[in-house]
Order: sequence, then structure tokens, then C-alpha cells
Amino acid sequence: MTYEVIIDDQSYRVELARSGSSWRCNLNGRELPVDVIFSQTGVLSLLVNGKSYEVKQEAAGAESNIVVGHERFRAAVRDPRSLRSRRRAQDSGQGVKRILAPMPGKVVRILAPPGTEVEAGQPVLVIEAMKMQNELKSPKKGKVNRLAVGEGAAVEAGQVLAEVD
Repeated sequence: MTYEVIIDDQSYRVELARSGSSWRCNLNGRELPVDVIFSQTGVLSLLVNGKSYEVKQEAAGAESNIVVGHERFRAAVRDPRSLRSRRRAQDSGQGVKRILAPMPGKVVRILAPPGTEVEAGQPVLVIEAMKMQNELKSPKKGKVNRLAVGEGAAVEAGQVLAEVD
């Protein structure tokens, strides 16, 4: 997964990849050994190059802050995949559109079973990845004509989860 992370108006390219039970992190082309533990909701415990950090997220409307130790920073994370999905949503609404898993995870809830009429942007199902729940939304107005997964199913990134016609 690659992200553009903006901290106090400074942009960083962050690439994350699962490596067994830990993570590999590439920050602006530099490999960093990182160990991450979710200590509680909205709080991460990071071990970077042998040094420990507690990182808390504070959200206030459209703006988000992170607190590292006693220092507060304005932060935004941009996922390049979201730009692609916004462009796809602007494409012609003709034909069957697929909802794909953006990351590996587990289906925790089906919100629109087959046969349900949905609006563009309406949540269809929820997947959980790294203890975070993500609603996956319909790319167009139409009818859910197929669900390729059920509740509790493990999914891989890029896997077709549902089709909307």
C-alpha cells in the first residue's frame, strides 16, 4: 500500500507492506524497520529503529491531528487508490460495475444483499482490516445482482466482492 502523508505541510511518500507478523515501511525511498501495535482505539505504539513512540490520532471535522509524545502535528493521508476510484465513478454508468476489496481483510457485514436497489455511494458491505472497519460503496446507481462473498469470508486485495448492474 502506498500513501501520500502530509504532516504540517510537508509531503512524504509512505509504502507499507506486510512481512509476516510485522510491517516493512519505505519512507521517501528509505527502508525503515517498523513494529506496530494497536494499544487501544486511535492509539498506536510504534517501534522505529529501536526507539518507541506512542502515536494518537485526533480528528476534528475535515482536519486531523496526530500527537507523538507531547507534540501535535496537522496530518492528512491521501490514498492514490481513492483518486483512481473517483475517476472510475465518473466513468459511464453503463454495464456491470464490480466492487473490489481494497486490501486483505474479513467481510463483517452485508448491507445490501443481492436484488437490493442502491444509489451511487451507498454502502454495500463492510470489511475489517487491522481492526478497522471499511464500508465499500456502490460505484453507481443500480441493483446488486451478485455477492461473491458472505459474512465472515476472508478476502484478498483486488478480489471481486460484489457486482452492481
